[in-house]
Amino acid sequence: MLCYHVSDLHGRIDRYNKLFQQIAVEKPDAVFIGGDIFAHSGFGIMPGGGELYHQDFLNDFIANQLFQLRESMGRFDYPSVFIILGNDDPRMEEASVLDIAGQGLWQYVHDRRVQWRQYDIYGYAIVPPSPFLRKDWEKYDVSRYVDPGCISPEDGKRSVPVNQDSIRYGTIKQDLDSLAGDEDLSKAIFLFHTPPYKTKLDRAALDGKMIDYVPLDVHVGSIAVQRFIRARQPLLTLHGHVHESTRLTGQWRDMIGQTHMFNASCDGDELCIVRFDPEILDQANRLML
Repeated sequence: MLCYHVSDLHGRIDRYNKLFQQIAVEKPDAVFIGGDIFAHSGFGIMPGGGELYHQDFLNDFIANQLFQLRESMGRFDYPSVFIILGNDDPRMEEASVLDIAGQGLWQYVHDRRVQWRQYDIYGYAIVPPSPFLRKDWEKYDVSRYVDPGCISPEDGKRSVPVNQDSIRYGTIKQDLDSLAGDEDLSKAIFLFHTPPYKTKLDRAALDGKMIDYVPLDVHVGSIAVQRFIRARQPLLTLHGHVHESTRLTGQWRDMIGQTHMFNASCDGDELCIVRFDPEILDQANRLML
């Protein structure tokens, strides 16, 4: 079995084209897309520049390319595609993501469990409070604490209305407890956007930076996700979000107990694909294109 994990493509047409070409060549069984699929502006950008490419990047480009890929590969070879959005993606696009899922081009798995072969696939897009204004995919982590320099979920901007009690009192911890329930996770693959806290996957370039004489934590992942992995021990968790972490730590993978954890984001111009077989995770590798 061959699976791909990609994340944080941020609307880069060159990265998407490399991904589609590689899928056509290697014919993976599954592709996991871990969020931040749009450019920071919400539109596609041409390689090396900020020029607007498509007003409807999701349908005009991504879905159209996947449809052509399925036509050329045939339905038997076309991979199972699992997708979530990320903190840079406007939640107003979620309806279009679901429409594309209805065409059979991918499965949208945020806050859901789906079955693929002998595995349970879970998705979760939410990240802890960040310094960014867009809060469509942010919640408090384990409590209503916000790190220095970050903006609380109550003070940012959203592209869709959300219940105020959910914004004020909801946490990532509560969501994960509800999502996983009492299920056996020994054959579970979790597609997260955020990495777990204080691992090799969540290291930000905040060294020496302070706000009001308070040093900033260089680890920006989720405490709730870290504790969840430690307690529940899923087979595999997939992450992105912190682009520079692999460059700073020299590691794109880590473990908590018996759980393998992979990070597919990067801060270079390349496309990063983490290639793995769920049956032999020790042999996973990272392809840079």
